[in-house]
Amino acid sequence: MRHKPTLTPNPYRTALGHLRRSFVAVALFSAAINVLMLTGPLYMLQVYDRVLSSGSLATLQGLFAIVVLLYGFQGLYEFLRSRLLSRASYRLDAMVSKPAFQLWVGTNTQGQPLRDLDVVRGFLAGPAILGLFDAPWIPLYLGVVFVIHPWLGWLTVAGAGVVAIAALANQAMTQQSIARAMSMDGGERFFVEQSRRHAETITSLGMLDKITERWRQVHVAALAQGQVGSDRSEGVSAFSKTFRMFLQSALLTLGAYLALRQEISAGMIVASTILAGRALAPVDQIIGQWRGIGRAIEAHRRLKQTFDDIEVEKSRIQLPAPTGAMKATRLTKFAPGTAPSADRAKILSGVSFALEPGDGLGVIGNSASGKSTLARLIVGAWSPDIGELRLDGATPDQWTKDDLGRYIGYLPQSLEMLPGTVKENIARFDPQAQDDQVIEAARIAGVHDMILQLPEGYATSLGGTAQPLSGGQIQRLGLARAIFGAPRIIVLDEPNSNLDISGDEALANAITTMRAKGSVVIVMAHRPSAIAAVNKVMILHSGTMVQFGNKDEVMQAVTRPAIPEPAISAVPFIAASRQKG
Repeated sequence: MRHKPTLTPNPYRTALGHLRRSFVAVALFSAAINVLMLTGPLYMLQVYDRVLSSGSLATLQGLFAIVVLLYGFQGLYEFLRSRLLSRASYRLDAMVSKPAFQLWVGTNTQGQPLRDLDVVRGFLAGPAILGLFDAPWIPLYLGVVFVIHPWLGWLTVAGAGVVAIAALANQAMTQQSIARAMSMDGGERFFVEQSRRHAETITSLGMLDKITERWRQVHVAALAQGQVGSDRSEGVSAFSKTFRMFLQSALLTLGAYLALRQEISAGMIVASTILAGRALAPVDQIIGQWRGIGRAIEAHRRLKQTFDDIEVEKSRIQLPAPTGAMKATRLTKFAPGTAPSADRAKILSGVSFALEPGDGLGVIGNSASGKSTLARLIVGAWSPDIGELRLDGATPDQWTKDDLGRYIGYLPQSLEMLPGTVKENIARFDPQAQDDQVIEAARIAGVHDMILQLPEGYATSLGGTAQPLSGGQIQRLGLARAIFGAPRIIVLDEPNSNLDISGDEALANAITTMRAKGSVVIVMAHRPSAIAAVNKVMILHSGTMVQFGNKDEVMQAVTRPAIPEPAISAVPFIAASRQKG
């Protein structure tokens, strides 16, 4: 059995390919609409030159009936064109929003695919794109004007050239400012989101005025950058509109001159003026909507590039669930930044160990010793720059992320509950999760009774300000989520940093229970109580493994004479944990 990859080769490009038929249909409707746009000028020409000169009421009635029919078709085609573009924007979102969300949440990409997708989707459903579909039909109107009289045609071409130059100048002057403004908008939004998440800290520490001032600086800078492009675009737009009105007057003047010379009729004067205005209308519309078009072009470019930069997940054979046997060989992680190199700082260096099902490993060390880095490497949040980790002999990338995630439990050092109910958070938002599985995880974590005391029990809403919980309560709910489904590998990073004595006891019982079920439990700890229920200990110092082995043996090793200084600091820690165990 083979798995489909999570990310297809650039889903954005694939979605655009699927929308090609819709765009072709829109182009065909645009052709019909632009041909039908000739109805008004030609009808006016016939009225002035035929009806008024002949005084035939029957001719007027017949022409009007034809006009009603043609305008009916034009309205229908306008509706169908707009409906196709609206549905195309919906289909684009349906095809790209899921991989865009996974990309934004599951990778370290610097792009903002969801926001860029919103910009492109809004562009497809908006009025700006209609000008782009109408622009190719400008030669049609110019040709009809040439048929009326070459002088009128050349004057219209000259006017179209001036407007086209204005459009190109508008693009050149605003493209960079639009790109910078979008980037600065993203930075401002991120600052606002982070400030909102830390609202309690900001308010409590009296930082609100200072944070507001910092936001204002970012906000004003983003607005100023956007205003630069807006000012230039508005200037060009004003010039284009004014010039088009002037051109119509110039055409009217030239037409009157030609009519006085008996080279064209009075109806041709009005018809040529309307046709010239229609020829320049798409360019005028593009210039007027250029800010939105420029943002859509920039978002389109970034979406293509963002998805192109993501490595396609390969098809794999479905491996059986890992038993928990784990072997790490020379795990090394460089500090975030440039590409790995020999002179770059290492936050974890050459860590090797092996664990069997049912083992419990306590990883201890001072701050910045590499404990959290090791935790992220084990659960797959980060990939090692050097070395490898194997589960039952296979590297983690031989499973899909979703499959491997079911076999891993993780309690990170920084924890927040997602918007949803208590049950949904514990069950990892799995709609197929059974109630008894959720309750079992809560009981093992010692949090079942606490949940029952909440206003709606397991149905209590969490996240944001829905139901404020203490740090200890959130940590214990996170523990229940980590052990939900009895995963084979459980990694707990500082799991008792917010726990009281009863919480410590519940944690030790949970570790013992899960080890008895055959799970490997790895605990990153500062406090001795966190490793009371483990049988192995690893000591890290400055990213390097100092000791690893059975807890009693490591304790005896670090209490011998002439021991390394970093190991000495672990002696009281291990002794305390041994007494507690």
